[in-house]
Amino acid sequence: MISLLEILFYIIFLAVVNSFLIYPLIITLYARTKPSRNGESDGGPAISILIAAHNEEKVIAGRIENIALSDYDFSKIEVIVGSDASDDRTDEILREKMGKYDWLKIYVSENRCGKAGILNEIIKQVNHKILVFTDSNTVFKVDTLRNLVRDFRLDEVGGVCGKLILVDDETSRNEGVEETRYWKYETFIKRAEGRCGVLLSANGGIFAIRKELFRTIPTEKAVTDDLFISLSIVSIGRLFTYAEDAVAFENIGRDIKTEFNRKLRFSATNFQTLVFFRRLLINKNRLLGYAFLSHKVTRWILPWFLLVLLILSFMLSAVNILIFLFMTAQVVFYFFSFMGLLMSLIKVRVQIFSLPYFFVVSNIAAAAGFIKFLRNKHSVIWEVTRR
Repeated sequence: MISLLEILFYIIFLAVVNSFLIYPLIITLYARTKPSRNGESDGGPAISILIAAHNEEKVIAGRIENIALSDYDFSKIEVIVGSDASDDRTDEILREKMGKYDWLKIYVSENRCGKAGILNEIIKQVNHKILVFTDSNTVFKVDTLRNLVRDFRLDEVGGVCGKLILVDDETSRNEGVEETRYWKYETFIKRAEGRCGVLLSANGGIFAIRKELFRTIPTEKAVTDDLFISLSIVSIGRLFTYAEDAVAFENIGRDIKTEFNRKLRFSATNFQTLVFFRRLLINKNRLLGYAFLSHKVTRWILPWFLLVLLILSFMLSAVNILIFLFMTAQVVFYFFSFMGLLMSLIKVRVQIFSLPYFFVVSNIAAAAGFIKFLRNKHSVIWEVTRR
């Protein structure tokens, strides 16, 4: 007779399998039933490109020059950079660039108000109906803007996410090599969600929305701004799509500690964002509710699921051969992740070890972020992640 502990084990196990295997399969198959939105744009709408910056003197000049290389009609472009009390040369560099480009504007905040606060402020300066969000350290291809806004020719589309490729040097950027297999896997899911119009979390360095759908980002409680904006679009029934040919690049973190701190910060704000959109779990759009549960909620509480599964595996391994085999697989997986840690310290990447390590580090950060969220220790003020 199956015990209550075994039932609990199978429920949690199924939730994890659903998140990583069943849901991606279902959303991919469903996406194939949806018509393609590919098509030529009519020259593109007028757009406002928004950048929140704090102490970005090393990259901000290059970012502006990169945008200047776009093959878009610059009579339809305005770029607004919000400087969040930068105390380096960021403001000076931006003013120099303003003298060169008449489509560039800057908003300078004398006091730190965080990325959400800056975005809320510079939205007030916007003149165009399509907002493009990007970061100071992001690099666009020449045709990225044109491809990103193409779907807005359809009235039901409220937002579009571009493809973000993480690179670790100039060579890998040219070759289009992404950070890990795991990032490719997440991109694969985003592509399917976008085809279905339920993309839940835009890549912060490259996405666009209709200005009329922008919802003021909360600042009294720290949220993940790109996730908040994405969910605010789909929660009102508008489509959020994915433009795979709208490509952007960002460098990965310089070291383990940097990336861990970045993931921890986002994990803490992800939980707060969940609180704002908890009603999506019972949304009348069943696909959206299922996607939110599988791709977001389950992922955010995954560290605790994994911990319980490991404990239950040891408790039940003597009475259930399948659970014993699963316990063995977990031990091997965590050993591989430990090897990945050791190899990362000597700057060696072997994917059979680095992928488990990446997975474990992400979940440790998520667990720490959840604790930070419960203690209300997450701040709306962000520090630049040097990449």
